[in-house]
Amino acid sequence: MMRFTNATLILPDRLLPNAGFAIEAGRFVAVGESSGGVDLGGALVSAGFVELHVHGGAGSDFMDGTPEAFEAVCRCHARHGTTSLTPTSTAATRADYRQFLELCKHFDTHATGGARSLGGHLYGPYFHPAAKGCHPDADFLTPDPEQDDRLLDFAGRGLTTLTIAPETPGTERLVKSARARGLLVTAGHSFCTFPEMEAAVGWGVRHVDHLFCAMSDRARLRPGQAYPMRAGVMEATLFFDELTTEVIADGGHLSLELLRLAYKIKGPDRLALVTDSMRAVDRPDGEYWFGPTGTGELIRRQGNVGLTLDGAGLASGVMGMDHAVRTMLAATGAPLPNIFRMATLTPATILGRQADIGSLAVGKRADFVVWNADLTVRDVYLDGERIAP
Repeated sequence: MMRFTNATLILPDRLLPNAGFAIEAGRFVAVGESSGGVDLGGALVSAGFVELHVHGGAGSDFMDGTPEAFEAVCRCHARHGTTSLTPTSTAATRADYRQFLELCKHFDTHATGGARSLGGHLYGPYFHPAAKGCHPDADFLTPDPEQDDRLLDFAGRGLTTLTIAPETPGTERLVKSARARGLLVTAGHSFCTFPEMEAAVGWGVRHVDHLFCAMSDRARLRPGQAYPMRAGVMEATLFFDELTTEVIADGGHLSLELLRLAYKIKGPDRLALVTDSMRAVDRPDGEYWFGPTGTGELIRRQGNVGLTLDGAGLASGVMGMDHAVRTMLAATGAPLPNIFRMATLTPATILGRQADIGSLAVGKRADFVVWNADLTVRDVYLDGERIAP
């Protein structure tokens, strides 16, 4: 048994000062007790971050199609406090999607050397092409039972999450089939209307990707119908309590006011923090491939954000989750437990993994982060073993 003492624990609902915890066989066996062991010097300790939407880091992308790329990305994000993540694809070719899922399947049962893989997020094939954002022009698929099943067969063995655009014909059958296989189905890169989103909620869609980004709203829909003005994905996301969502809190994608709005309306139990980051994390400003090297989309890292080469559009994130936490705290001034909940227990709950990860609690995996006073990462532990920095 390993014991830690003299810490302030960040629990989902409160701070617990002068506390400690004990670990045995990779899980917490006591939380709150402070009776000897490793003295943490009063440091803040949180659960490890859980990341729903991440493409790359440290010069690699999950779509590079090699085990080495997967490991490099997972080690990169561990340095920023993430201990569990869902590798996220980009728009690509059918062959790229299958290779991505095969690697996700492999890392379901093999360690990455960094953050744990929770199964892939298939993100790209079922976008509405006009809403693709910075993603490459690739194989955007129209739902088809035979074709869909080749991908959905990875459910539970490499595939965890599927993103769809509700307006695409045939999507109802796809969503219901994915839900029957236990997948989380999210809406994203969609220009659908409020009634189409309402229908998707009825099919089983329960989450919406990167709020305010690559989605329809009143203004985007108006050129197609001058009056009455209509609501889109954004308004439906804010309206339906059944829908959770996420924000890219890097300070570049969204203004602090939009982060405040998202937090006020959705609250810390229905709003997750994500990085949506690509291979430029922990790399200098410059041009990088988003998606597979050589066949993806070239974008530019400029400061704390990714941009299209012409500088006119946003293009993925380039920062880690620790930066997202600090940005959201600055934007909202919300209590520290609420801020950390959006990066730990809330995403774990969205994925249905809250019994195993997402908080400092007896019986859960001993994934935790020790923080410096300025909320930079000091140490990261996975299953009770130090993995970063």
